[in-house]
Amino acid sequence: MASSQYEIIECRTIDGVMIRGWFYATGAPAPAVIMTPGFNCVKEMLLPDVAERFQSTGYNAFIYDPRSIGDSDGVPKNQIDPQKQAEDLADIVTHISTLPSVDASRIILWGMSFGGTVSACAAAVDRRVKALVMVCPILSFYKPEKRQKAFVQLMKDRQSQLRGNDAFTLPPFNSKGENPIGMAGSGGPGGLESFGFMNAVIDRGAPNFRNRITLQSYHKLAMWHPKETLKLVDSTPVMMVIPELDAMSPPEEQMEEFEKFRQSKRVLIAKGKGHLTVLSGNGSEEILDAQMDFMKAAAEGTLH
Repeated sequence: MASSQYEIIECRTIDGVMIRGWFYATGAPAPAVIMTPGFNCVKEMLLPDVAERFQSTGYNAFIYDPRSIGDSDGVPKNQIDPQKQAEDLADIVTHISTLPSVDASRIILWGMSFGGTVSACAAAVDRRVKALVMVCPILSFYKPEKRQKAFVQLMKDRQSQLRGNDAFTLPPFNSKGENPIGMAGSGGPGGLESFGFMNAVIDRGAPNFRNRITLQSYHKLAMWHPKETLKLVDSTPVMMVIPELDAMSPPEEQMEEFEKFRQSKRVLIAKGKGHLTVLSGNGSEEILDAQMDFMKAAAEGTLH
């Protein structure tokens, strides 16, 4: 990917954390799509090709590393805090809105996987957002049978840190495709798919990716209830892309949440697609075309 296609942008949050990303500009004021990656993912993972596609059709696009991940600031490193990530998006919207190629009245939030849910929670409060695109959102995190053991581990780690020890870290998925809370297809095909994907990332051009998270990330997830927040997404037009073969976020759960929206909305069932293949390979062009049709209609106010 040629560096001339984007410029490096920094956005400062209200608590002083610098969020860094790549901005793909258009030649004249146009809508901007702010693109949030998945769980512990960096901007280089799957998003550049999509951003280039949006740019080629007249949309500004901004892909970034969420706080504590990749090139962005925030400590402890790789502590996943979805509530903070959603709040940070408000400050990212503010910054991107000031750029000369951006029409500030037409800001679109786009997120994939965990990032789709984070984007939706941001849009719930930020009514500057013109439209929302959720691609294979992950909506549930803890399996009930995993809570007791996981909660004990979380408290032990907090006690350890108070004694001066470093935060405990671990991969999001081990070699068996498992994690302590049973999230995102843990222990099944989805978990194994994620393990393989994460372990291949650095070789695919993401040098600042770190395949570890803090254990306390699971504390943050336990305190986050996105389905409740999604009830506040009551006027922003929304599109959801649901992979038919998603093994990390059950398609029926995604559809159940989509059906609760009462505003203008569209859904696309991506036939033959899985969680990590929904934007690549055969059929991906049609999936992207459908998203751009939705964004165009939402930006122009013609969506019904």
